[in-house]
Amino acid sequence: MRLADLRVSLDVASRKDKISVLELELGRPNFWDDPDSAQKVMQELSFQQGKVKMYEDLQAKFEDLNALYELAMEEEDNSLEPEVEAEVKKLQDTFAGLELEILLSDPYDRNNAIITLHAGAGGTEAQDWVSMLYRMYVRWGERRGYKVETMDLLPGDEAGIKSATISIVGENAYGYAKSEKGVHRLVRISPFDASGRRHTSFASVDVIPEVAEDDSEIKIDPEDLRVDTYRSSGAGGQHVNKTSSAVRITHLPTGIVVACQSERSQIQNRAYAMRVLQAKLLELKRQQHADEISEIRGEQQEIAWGSQIRSYVFHPYNMVKDHRTNVETANVSAVMDGEIDDFIAAYLQTTNKDK
Repeated sequence: MRLADLRVSLDVASRKDKISVLELELGRPNFWDDPDSAQKVMQELSFQQGKVKMYEDLQAKFEDLNALYELAMEEEDNSLEPEVEAEVKKLQDTFAGLELEILLSDPYDRNNAIITLHAGAGGTEAQDWVSMLYRMYVRWGERRGYKVETMDLLPGDEAGIKSATISIVGENAYGYAKSEKGVHRLVRISPFDASGRRHTSFASVDVIPEVAEDDSEIKIDPEDLRVDTYRSSGAGGQHVNKTSSAVRITHLPTGIVVACQSERSQIQNRAYAMRVLQAKLLELKRQQHADEISEIRGEQQEIAWGSQIRSYVFHPYNMVKDHRTNVETANVSAVMDGEIDDFIAAYLQTTNKDK
């Protein structure tokens, strides 16, 4: 029975034990003496309670639906059939979502995600492709109820975007978004070609987990940083180009450079840039361990022919195909509107089988 299997997979019994331990911790007289530690306990308690409640709500819905079905059978009441079918569909969708969430078991899967987009081969066409992917990920994040923040954006010379960094804030954001890292290929009739020829463009998508400022794995020495300020170059009304609020931070030992120009405050931009730097340093550290490279970096290849993880074809036919899982759809407009969960689910299921 799927419900029983789900209880085992979610390890509900173990979660209830954790809740009991955390609630005892919460009751200690000096619990709030260390606010940071107390906050972490509260967050963990809320997380575990949420998972148990999710399962118990699902179990209650299943029992209610089963009772409704038995009532309809006993009274031979066909009028209840549409209601039963609708509830079964809702239950199936909830099941599928929970079963997918169970696959998110890596250390940083619960974290926020930082998505960075770069234009590859294709010039203005590739920069326009980046702007399309940027919109797709913003819409995807909003569809899932995540908070989406643009941390940095470099406009294209003529159109589109050369590069952009997006923060996706919410539970399991990295766990889901990590499936998107790699090269994405676009085939279409170029709107920038007066001859109406078909063009192929490439863009790279990198995804890294955001880490807490006090993460024990990453310690940043202020002496290792060079901080430069400059005027913002993106959209922003009268503020843009009038104050040096944008911040660029260079980590001297590694050469990693991060930037943020999304906020009017230099202080806020610096804080955002430090979040990205911390995440990149974590990524670099974990890269040094061969057995963890695939967990953090995924496909890291040249942004050109033969290296793409997914192709988006607008001409001569409509199709989006993921080359790692062979999942494809002809509904290109839905995909570009952020409906990419089928690709994400297939990737997580495939990689989980390989573990």
